[in-house]
Amino acid sequence: MNQSRLTLYAIIAGAVLIMASQTFYVVDQTQQALVFRFGKIVRTVNVDGTNDLGPGLKVKVPFVENMLMFDKRNQSLETTEREILAGNQERLVVDAFVRFRISDPVRYYSALGDPTTAGDRLLLRLNASLREALGRASSDDIISAKRASLMNVIRDNLSRQAKGSRLGIEVIDVRIRRADLPQANQEAVFARMETARQQQATRIRAEGDQKALEIVATATGQAENIRGEGDAERAQLFAESYGRDPGFASFYRSMQAYETSMAQGDATLVLSPDSDFFKYFSRGSGAAQ
Repeated sequence: MNQSRLTLYAIIAGAVLIMASQTFYVVDQTQQALVFRFGKIVRTVNVDGTNDLGPGLKVKVPFVENMLMFDKRNQSLETTEREILAGNQERLVVDAFVRFRISDPVRYYSALGDPTTAGDRLLLRLNASLREALGRASSDDIISAKRASLMNVIRDNLSRQAKGSRLGIEVIDVRIRRADLPQANQEAVFARMETARQQQATRIRAEGDQKALEIVATATGQAENIRGEGDAERAQLFAESYGRDPGFASFYRSMQAYETSMAQGDATLVLSPDSDFFKYFSRGSGAAQ
């Protein structure tokens, strides 16, 4: 008898637990829920912008109603690495992710289904937006120069799709986490970049050599002009000096001629003793004339 009562109590307790699990449920502040009755949405729980029930302990009709939870916080979906064809016909391996928030779980469920199915469909839309935007840009822009602006274009495009298709989500951000060349193309691209840099260095070096020649030519011309002006001024000074004292001028020129001829050690001069060349070697009054 006692054993039968224990079994009965156990059955009743199990039934109560099952009934309670089918009747009560808890919705956290970070969650929102849809309650279904025979597959039709009958009410929402903790959904922003509605007059539904708030978070906390809730009650539903057991075995008739069921509920589906959705996260209210920002969520992230990541794409797998995919090859895309850039606008300059170069292939790139792209890895991206989208951050979004479920703003309307009723529309979200109606358009995309449960969270798992919805994630797969959102990734398909993200991949389509990536191909559309990146297919119009060059690989250099995608890798470095315009990546930020391209990500904004993809985000705005995906956001318009979400609003136009009434997906019940708010697209917060789209980021390209990785955009690299396929391994097979990297060596060829690096060789091309190296050739381009070498050509640029050769051009800069040639421009520098040309500039150096121009500077040398200009400096040489200026030096010749200065030297010519100096020679002219020197000649003028000599002429003025010689004009003041012709005798001294003749004597100075003879001394220069002696110095030049005698500096040539092996040179031989054949001159008459009474030549004017030696007049300053003679003594007497005629030596001064």
